[in-house]
Amino acid sequence: MNRCPLDVEVLRAATSGNQWQRVDLVEQTGSTNADLIARAAAGEDIGGAVLLAEYQSAGRGRHGRSWSAPSRSQISMSVGVDTAGVAPAQWGWLPLLTGLAVAHTVRDLGVDAGLKWPNDVLVGTGKLAGILAEVAAPVIVVGLGLNVSLTADELPDPKAVSLSMLGKDTDRTALTVSLLGALGDRVGQWRAGDITALAADYCSISSTIGTRVRAILPGDSEIVGTATGIDDSGRLLIDDAGTTVMVAAGDITHLRPASG
Repeated sequence: MNRCPLDVEVLRAATSGNQWQRVDLVEQTGSTNADLIARAAAGEDIGGAVLLAEYQSAGRGRHGRSWSAPSRSQISMSVGVDTAGVAPAQWGWLPLLTGLAVAHTVRDLGVDAGLKWPNDVLVGTGKLAGILAEVAAPVIVVGLGLNVSLTADELPDPKAVSLSMLGKDTDRTALTVSLLGALGDRVGQWRAGDITALAADYCSISSTIGTRVRAILPGDSEIVGTATGIDDSGRLLIDDAGTTVMVAAGDITHLRPASG
């Protein structure tokens, strides 16, 4: 099993001149998202910062869900994206465009990845990667965990899947270079206001758009209908009996398939 360490010097050289200003690698931490947010709180400008960890002991998902995986079995990474010049209404696109970058990076390996709104990269029904965005204004910290070499008995979630389980053994350093390049390009699109193109690309590989969904809201109320698209703010559009309802990622507890 290939679990070689990431080569941070290769990563720094490959990302020079892209969106990323600083690339750091730690052997172990609790959460790369929490670390970047703490650096911002201490007064550091984390715009363009990339922080990778070989092992996270307290990785976080949406609504505080925790996870961990063996050292060097994932790409565990957080980036700081400066929001200067971008309307707050479009900040919700950052986790979506991150998923888009991840999906296209692994598609280049021959993996038929799709996107479950708002923050999961799936292969079939298996979760290959998850994304978490948090505000540290004026920067958004976006974290991702991409399963690379986990075996079935190492998965943090039985519904997850890894690249090696899909028959794709890949060098994590090279994969991270490709991922940061793709993510930098998508952030550039976002900064330029090219939301129409982002939405078209997102919808083209979405496993959510065109399906009946059940959006469960806090308090266990729900919206049931057909997901029809994504709006300019990254919200999911749901046709509920002829009425279009817009749902933001922060508004829901779960998004699940609906029967009928």
